[in-house]
Amino acid sequence: MKKRTLVFEETFKEGVLPSEADWDYDIGGGGWGNKELQYYTKGDIDNVKISDGKLVITAIKKEMDGHPITSTRLVSRGKKHWLYGRFEIRAKLPSGNGTWPAIWMLGVDEEKRGWPHMGEIDIVEHVGRDLDTMHFSLHTGKYNHAKKTQITHVAKIEGVSERFYDYAVDWDDEKISFEVDGVEYCRFYKKDYKDSWPFDKPHYLILNVAMGGWFGGKVDMDCLPASMEVESIRIYQ
Repeated sequence: MKKRTLVFEETFKEGVLPSEADWDYDIGGGGWGNKELQYYTKGDIDNVKISDGKLVITAIKKEMDGHPITSTRLVSRGKKHWLYGRFEIRAKLPSGNGTWPAIWMLGVDEEKRGWPHMGEIDIVEHVGRDLDTMHFSLHTGKYNHAKKTQITHVAKIEGVSERFYDYAVDWDDEKISFEVDGVEYCRFYKKDYKDSWPFDKPHYLILNVAMGGWFGGKVDMDCLPASMEVESIRIYQ
């Protein structure tokens, strides 16, 4: 195994909000291409805060710009991006019908190429209507959910909303693999998708709690507030 060095670490021990040196926000509503219900706010401590050594992203019942829910979509775009490496995120996910937490990555050339041609790496996705079912996926111009051709693996992992797990992606110039607590669940090789593989350029990290939409499903408003807690992020290259 190649020796790697820790190049980025977040343990959320300082401050009230995530560091502006490393993180920015996507702001607004409009469904985000998926008919989602939430409006993403910027630095609102009702939706994002550092508490007890954890990053807490919370969807709450709050009207904003015609949307019944507010939440946070935290991004490292314009601050930090990486080409290849091992990405480890220790997190506990929310439960409840309609919750759609995600820890994922997009290619830095999204403005030029657009989705899904810039590439999307879903380190983990979970929807509360199907508790403990985890989705590990890649989306490209040819292989994506809009065409129902996404490169994906689904696994059942008990208690994801009750305890913290270490979710990891191991990404190099030949493949991308997905792990939970050190157990590999799937591996996708560039050679098998070389006609559409936009993963040879830098990507940035995204953490968010979406609500509803085509994937999240019908929202049970009684499940709110719903929080994703992130204990640490470590990136090795």
